[in-house]
Amino acid sequence: MIYEQLGAYIKKNIEISAHDLSIVHSYFKKTEKAKYTVLLSEGQTSPFSFFVGKGCLRIFFINKEGKDVTRYIAFENQLATGLSSFISKLPSAEYIEVIEKAELLYISHDAFNHLMQTVPQWQVFYQLYLEKAYVNTNNRLMSFTTTDATERYAPLLKINPALVKRIPNKIVVSYITISQETLSRLKWKSIQSSSK
Repeated sequence: MIYEQLGAYIKKNIEISAHDLSIVHSYFKKTEKAKYTVLLSEGQTSPFSFFVGKGCLRIFFINKEGKDVTRYIAFENQLATGLSSFISKLPSAEYIEVIEKAELLYISHDAFNHLMQTVPQWQVFYQLYLEKAYVNTNNRLMSFTTTDATERYAPLLKINPALVKRIPNKIVVSYITISQETLSRLKWKSIQSSSK
């Protein structure tokens, strides 16, 4: 099932033959990880890219004040990696943590690069992935400087309600950089407005 999920995710982004897709599948390995398992720690080189079949991962870093800041949350049918370290092969400034018991596929850096050389459509897929990652990062940075807490929370609830419902409040607040108190107030307002 999880390989079918990966195939659907890839075909949603690019056109790829069944033969080439089977080659891609052969480089991904299956694993299961328990809740709170750390897949990557700060200072380690990111050796893998993960595809989430079931569960949830988060990518975060520790800021100068010692607080964790969530950069990305990956639910089912999404990829997650410490991208800067994965590309550069330098030590990561980020952590990857399992926040719901997860069924994953993973691919090593070397296997990923081998696919780039042997399956031309994989290069196309990777370019699109990098472009989307850049746009998402840019949009998040802009939202932090141009919007207040309410404006950051409302689209999150609309676009990705699973994020708010499935993960702990402390991770939500670290993702949209608001306080626990503000999140509680916004959640209460949302409940009140939906009950009218």
